[in-house]
Amino acid sequence: MTSDRTLAAPTLGLALLAGIFSAQAAAQSHEAAVQAITGSPKFQAATAFIERDYDRLVDEIITLTEIPAPPFKETRRAEAYLQMLRSVGLTDVEQDPEGNVLGIRKGTGKGPMLAVVAHLDTVFPEGTDVRVRREGTKLMAPGVGDDTRGLASLLAVIRAMNAANFETASDILFVGSVGEEGEGDLRGVRYLIEKGRYKDTIKVFLAVDGGEHERVTNGALGSKRYRVTFSGPGGHSYGAFGLVNPAVAMADAIHRFANIPVPKIPKTTVNVGVLGGGTSVNAIPVETFMDVDMRSESKAELEKLAGMFLRIVKEAVDAENRQRSTAEGNVTADVKLIGDRPSGETSIESPLTQTVSAVLKTFGMKPVYAVNSTDSNIPISHNIPALSIGRGGKGGRVHSLDEWIDVEKTSSVEAIRVILAIILGAAGG
Repeated sequence: MTSDRTLAAPTLGLALLAGIFSAQAAAQSHEAAVQAITGSPKFQAATAFIERDYDRLVDEIITLTEIPAPPFKETRRAEAYLQMLRSVGLTDVEQDPEGNVLGIRKGTGKGPMLAVVAHLDTVFPEGTDVRVRREGTKLMAPGVGDDTRGLASLLAVIRAMNAANFETASDILFVGSVGEEGEGDLRGVRYLIEKGRYKDTIKVFLAVDGGEHERVTNGALGSKRYRVTFSGPGGHSYGAFGLVNPAVAMADAIHRFANIPVPKIPKTTVNVGVLGGGTSVNAIPVETFMDVDMRSESKAELEKLAGMFLRIVKEAVDAENRQRSTAEGNVTADVKLIGDRPSGETSIESPLTQTVSAVLKTFGMKPVYAVNSTDSNIPISHNIPALSIGRGGKGGRVHSLDEWIDVEKTSSVEAIRVILAIILGAAGG
């Protein structure tokens, strides 16, 4: 026994050292590959083109922003983006049955297909004023950054690749996706990965959706969203006083839900976001409803939380039916799942993550890995290496009516160069 332990220690130490050296060698290999790309004459030619193409980039951001793309109503913007994908020379350009628009930039076929996605939809409802106001280099409008700048950036990257005659090992599938925001529940990429024409072909995935480049989303934040409709017999607030009340049952459920103990690590959250129902202040409502949101970095914690929520709704309904009269009927609750985003992670050690890290370091940035809910959730849940990377440039007030971005030329050109280098690194440029 003693001799076994004595032999095991140095063996373990050698294995650990071997792993460290292997990781360091891999990182250096990725950095060398990226530096070969960014230091090449072709990349310099692409940079020169991006500088000349700057005005078109800004014009396309404005054009796309001013085409409304409310949730589930992205058709007009999709049609415009489809034509833009054709104009940059992609092949097999099409709109799929879910509404995504996509096209391929052919590679040599020696690498796995890479999908690069920016989403078409915004969070803003139909009728929102999306006209762009410009003050110097600042553009202000709902959705001008998230993710309209991402859509325009992909077009600029494709043009730069064409201008510099870049050839990649992988075919690159460029996609304008639908349904990324809110109740869209990632429906566009869900279709792309699970049912679409390229569902078994896509092996690597990048979403251009975020602000600063340094923040890289490698963790998929899982969420479950429910709409619960509480129903009852209703009645006059005075004459029928004492009958069961759906609003009271809902209030009880909200109170119980809001007081569920959730862990800080892994971060897990609960929220009641939308309430509605009733017909008059002097009527016991026949129906009320609430929309709730649950999120967790852990799949297990999210499932546990969802189970607790469903029990809470039942307990609140049962309590109301016990406490008040059911002579005219009971309170009931109809629970519908309206959103289900899977969780997961792309390892920091994966080749894709190492490539992105190498690009950022080459441009003098330090990557910060994060957990968010993006289009990458879906491929991650299918064990496809996937990351969401930033659009770059400055901006703020995302998801607000006064959203803004700065399209100052130097930083805008640099943002496209970073995205270009990441795509070329991931596609074997």
